[in-house]
Amino acid sequence: MSGAAGPGEQVCHLYRLRPGAQAEYERRHARVWPELSALLDEAGVYDYHIYRHDLLLICVLRTRRGFAEARAVTAASPVQARWTASLAELFAEIADADGEPLWAYPVFHHPGQPPP
Repeated sequence: MSGAAGPGEQVCHLYRLRPGAQAEYERRHARVWPELSALLDEAGVYDYHIYRHDLLLICVLRTRRGFAEARAVTAASPVQARWTASLAELFAEIADADGEPLWAYPVFHHPGQPPP
């Protein structure tokens, strides 16, 4: 998976927290800034989930106009810059050496049958 994901395609990337940062990370996300939520809406981000297993964060989301477009909107925003800076001390790893998100790619999918 990569930033080339188109509209509606699910993307997944990973972050790693610093030891001991788990509770603070969850506390801050329990009170996400309203202006950050508005920015995500403006960028076309939807169905966004963050899961945590110990220090590993798994971010799964979809976008209305493709991930590259959503990334461009959020990257240009001072709100996103402030949010990212406010969390910086909590992260051990957020990107590869080229600055790309730590992409996870699909290995298996079972769509199953939705309930009636």
